[in-house]
Amino acid sequence: MTPDAVQPDGPTDGTIIGDDGLARPPWASTDPLLREYYDTEWGLPVRDERGMYERISLEGFQAGLSWATILRKRPAFRSAFHNFDPDAVAAFTEADVERLLQDTGIVRNRLKIRAAITNARATLTLREQGGLADFVWQFQPHSTPQPATHADIPTQSPESVALSQALRKQGFSFVGPTTMYALMEAIGMIDTHLVSSHRRGSSGVWPA
Repeated sequence: MTPDAVQPDGPTDGTIIGDDGLARPPWASTDPLLREYYDTEWGLPVRDERGMYERISLEGFQAGLSWATILRKRPAFRSAFHNFDPDAVAAFTEADVERLLQDTGIVRNRLKIRAAITNARATLTLREQGGLADFVWQFQPHSTPQPATHADIPTQSPESVALSQALRKQGFSFVGPTTMYALMEAIGMIDTHLVSSHRRGSSGVWPA
């Protein structure tokens, strides 16, 4: 859930001071929905199964699209996928796939829809190994980036590569290294808030 594809016109390095006096990256400085997401959700720890499954699913749906598109469709996604309850989605059938392909509120991509169902089933299997959330968090790195500008933020890391490979071995799909790096940013496993941002260090996982 990294909205790096959403950049307003103008400078894209460093932060922008908003009308409230708070510093944010350019992508979170103009669109009210993105700004609220940045201020209240992005980069905060996610340690529950449903929350982790939802974010992995939405990261997969984002592939090739902007995060703003996914964020605006998130209420429809939650409705279509039973609030991302893995047990419910794991029971989806081919009839559900066809139904979802007719749902204009979500991203109607057959491969991505199938991946969400496949990943729900894999999530249930992972309960035998402590659960999806713990499985993902075991790949937390020992350090986090200290980006001054957007250009300083990597798009993947050794840990995101390892996480991608491990999830694929567990039967997950649409979990490439770049997608998993974005997941790690979104759930607070790493802190890629710009060092001058008012959100830097807000996760409680990493110092400011």
